[in-house]
Amino acid sequence: MFNFSFIFYRFRRRLVYPLLSIFVVLALWLGTPAVSQAFSIFDLLIRGVQIIQLSNISDTQEVQLGTQINQQLVSREVRLYRNSDVNRYINQIGQRLVPASDRSGIPYTFQVVDDSGINAFATMGGFVYLNTGLIRLADNEAQLASVMAHEIGHIASRHAIQQMRQTAIASGVASVAGLDRNRAVQIGVDLALRRPNSREDEFEADQRGLANSRRAGYPASATVGFMEKLLRQNGRSVPNFLSTHPATGDRIARLRSAIDTQTANVGDGLDSAAYRARIRPLL
Repeated sequence: MFNFSFIFYRFRRRLVYPLLSIFVVLALWLGTPAVSQAFSIFDLLIRGVQIIQLSNISDTQEVQLGTQINQQLVSREVRLYRNSDVNRYINQIGQRLVPASDRSGIPYTFQVVDDSGINAFATMGGFVYLNTGLIRLADNEAQLASVMAHEIGHIASRHAIQQMRQTAIASGVASVAGLDRNRAVQIGVDLALRRPNSREDEFEADQRGLANSRRAGYPASATVGFMEKLLRQNGRSVPNFLSTHPATGDRIARLRSAIDTQTANVGDGLDSAAYRARIRPLL
């Protein structure tokens, strides 16, 4: 005897997924600016399977997106420094910070950019970049760790995801269905290189970074010490690392207020000679 209700159930399930796919494509098509509507329906179908929802992106999806952004960064935008000893040392510092961070459940990748400019940046999914110029400038490991912890703080707070969503909405490239993955990668690259962090984001990353470096065993004084050193560089010229980070004076004041002066210098990484020995290939 045929079970008609079972057959109807299976038939209905087979219809649901194609109909959902068509709905996503139409939503993308109708919610996209006129320029993008030049794509054919076939193009939209291909792109439809790559749509992501930034409002509820999972850790796995964020790492995958960050990996794609990183691939484009290192292949087109930046040149990596290849000395294995220096890269191993930087990774050791980073991996010491990760377990003490507010978000240790994703993999982190620390890379050295062959650039004399004083800069550091990060993108979503655990990717942190440090310029050789910034590594040379630091007096010791603790100061460098404070910068790395700050960048980890941005990742822990998912600031890049929030900025990507805001940028996509403001530029009209997000649809009801979400954001095309290829467009998301383009936005992510631009944000990583020219990220205009808000005042609130910087304060949050500062506090997270300070707590992270202290939990990892580095002295709190190194965070303020390096930030003050950055401001003194090149006379009135503010380094790239701070030029896109607003309200630096206020940030230093807030950090100072969060530090116990009696224990400010307690911790590892203050030996300048040891630090210079580890980065000797850069000097």
